[in-house]
Amino acid sequence: QVQLEESGGGLVQTGGSLRLSCAASGDSYSNYAMGWFRQAPGKEREFVSAVSWSGHNTYYADSVKGRFTISRDNRKNTMYLQMDNLKPEDTGIYYCAARYDQSARYYVLSELGNYGYWGQGTQVTVSS
Repeated sequence: QVQLEESGGGLVQTGGSLRLSCAASGDSYSNYAMGWFRQAPGKEREFVSAVSWSGHNTYYADSVKGRFTISRDNRKNTMYLQMDNLKPEDTGIYYCAARYDQSARYYVLSELGNYGYWGQGTQVTVSS
């Protein structure tokens, strides 16, 4: 098992940047693929980005491509999401998730139902 804790959320103006972190504890972190999802008020939770266990394969939703960058440091058991050029539509609660998986497959890692472990979330608010 793995426990996840997000941090780094906050209030930022349109065009600004934030860096989210997801710290993991428990089981061997490098055995897990990791993902970021977000949920806006009144909407379903949606895929944002994912990274394979090695960090070599990364995936993004079309809405964030070119603006967000996912990465992980397996020595620190931490995943990051660098968010640049933020827009009001990026507002929501951002969750990190872990899946025990050493294969990198977009169609698996982009589905929230395929993750077994979740953090509590961190709020991101982008003002216009």
